[in-house]
Amino acid sequence: MRSYEVMFIAHPDLDDASLNSLVDKAKGWVTAAGGQVTQVDLWGRRRLAYPIRKQTEGQYILMQTQMGAPGTRELERNMRLTEQVMRFQVIRAEE
Repeated sequence: MRSYEVMFIAHPDLDDASLNSLVDKAKGWVTAAGGQVTQVDLWGRRRLAYPIRKQTEGQYILMQTQMGAPGTRELERNMRLTEQVMRFQVIRAEE
């Protein structure tokens, strides 16, 4: 298994319970793909460099994960289909 960093920007109007639910969903997608989440870092609400879906702010979440390559495709698919996720990026981390 390889190390990956999963960064995503959630909609700014989500309350704490909804944001935690979204993070738990993302963790579930990683574990369902046979991986594990080693660290979750909530960066909080930040200003965006450019508007996304008419929003100028977003809530940033960074997850450190360990998973196989097929798991990243499934994770990206789920992120793309989730409306609360405005942008996401999965990057292979240096080991």
